[in-house]
Amino acid sequence: MTRRQQGDTEPAHTVGSGTADTVSDATSSADPYAATARETTEGRVYTVTGGDWDSLVEDWKHDERIVVNMGPQHPSTHGVLRLVLELEGEVVTQARSVIGYLHTGIEKNCEYRNWTQGVTFVTRADYLAPLFNEAAYCLATEKLLGITAPRRAQVIRVLLMELNRCSSHLVAIATGGMELGALTGMTAGFREREEVLHLLEFLTGLRMNHAFIRPGGVAQDLPEGYDTKIRDLLKVMDSRLPDYDKLLTGQPIWKQRLQKVGYLPLDGCLQLGITGPILRCAGLEWDLRKIEPYCGYEEYDFEVPTSTDADCYARYVLRVEEIHQSLKIVAQCLDKLEPGPVMVEDGKIAWPAKLSIGADGMGNSLEYVRKIMGQSMESLIHHFKLVTEGFAVPAGQVYVPVESPRGELGYHLVSDGGTRPMRVHIRDPSFVNLQSMPAMSEGGLLADVIAAVASIDPVMGGVDR
Repeated sequence: MTRRQQGDTEPAHTVGSGTADTVSDATSSADPYAATARETTEGRVYTVTGGDWDSLVEDWKHDERIVVNMGPQHPSTHGVLRLVLELEGEVVTQARSVIGYLHTGIEKNCEYRNWTQGVTFVTRADYLAPLFNEAAYCLATEKLLGITAPRRAQVIRVLLMELNRCSSHLVAIATGGMELGALTGMTAGFREREEVLHLLEFLTGLRMNHAFIRPGGVAQDLPEGYDTKIRDLLKVMDSRLPDYDKLLTGQPIWKQRLQKVGYLPLDGCLQLGITGPILRCAGLEWDLRKIEPYCGYEEYDFEVPTSTDADCYARYVLRVEEIHQSLKIVAQCLDKLEPGPVMVEDGKIAWPAKLSIGADGMGNSLEYVRKIMGQSMESLIHHFKLVTEGFAVPAGQVYVPVESPRGELGYHLVSDGGTRPMRVHIRDPSFVNLQSMPAMSEGGLLADVIAAVASIDPVMGGVDR
């Protein structure tokens, strides 16, 4: 029998309905059906037996924040990146990146190898842009030595870097599509990247981590048939790149997913030191190939794409356009390749000397081996010392930047006059650009963090080094 049936005239409280006043009345009365509360060090704790649910939610809504780990083993964090996110519902209230899961000690390892051997380490830092690391490191070494690579070597460097820029941007587009669920965009991006890597393997001997650009020039001349192979790639890319516009650029879901997401205006980019596509899509036409030309870039005709939208979609569109511009530069390189040496003539620096490709792969030419082994003891001694000790570099320090696919990639080298670097420090754009992740993500949805990180395109090998 209920209290009302017993004749109690006190009004009963209905569970789950009523107003805040009702809750107050219920609490103040001796009604056993009212919710009771007590204060603890963690906040107010309710014993919920009735009352107004809306008032409870109002009280608790600021205590509903949770902290989640995204990564480092996560398919959508663009590598071994750990994101610590504080969420209030689906909204990110605080975002922090945790790095170091791919630390390799590349900079320190370079200090224990001679100057030429350093190339094999730095090429593994930003492993999606290995040729840019090699070029920047070698340009810095050459600046300390006071030498300049021959013209043919410089054109080959530009050719290889622009091909590498295409392959890197294709990975950015492909992995960004994969992380957002556009799996056809992913398979298309990796398909075109394979075409570029096949060509790079033909030109340098390796798909990645080439160690092909050396202090003083490049390891060897381009193989026979390079012109035809490169022109074939240009035809393939020209036929397939328009498919990205059909598949992604004009696709309504892709646009809705990226437009007005990960916004970072120009003043934010400048305060954080951001470079590369993120800076250019905020409106600043800053490209080191134009601002501070190196390797003869001032001779090439190409545009620097820009935008003022400063969001994830603008970064995607800009990278696609940069692929077009890089292919334009590659075509010009073929016209500029004139016969000539690909390594400086100084025998005290030029290593490896006189390479040739034979049935057993790559090695010193038979004529060179015959000379140093059978005719000239001095040449053999010199070859042995050059390979084991390396060449000495005058004391000093330099900083040389290049425009990598992610922005300003700079090498700060310090020499004490010996055959090994005293200090190697890499100003990697992925490391610096990763600072923009909280600015792009905080206040947005959890799902948009994925889009923002993909638009930054960080490579964790370059971040952690």
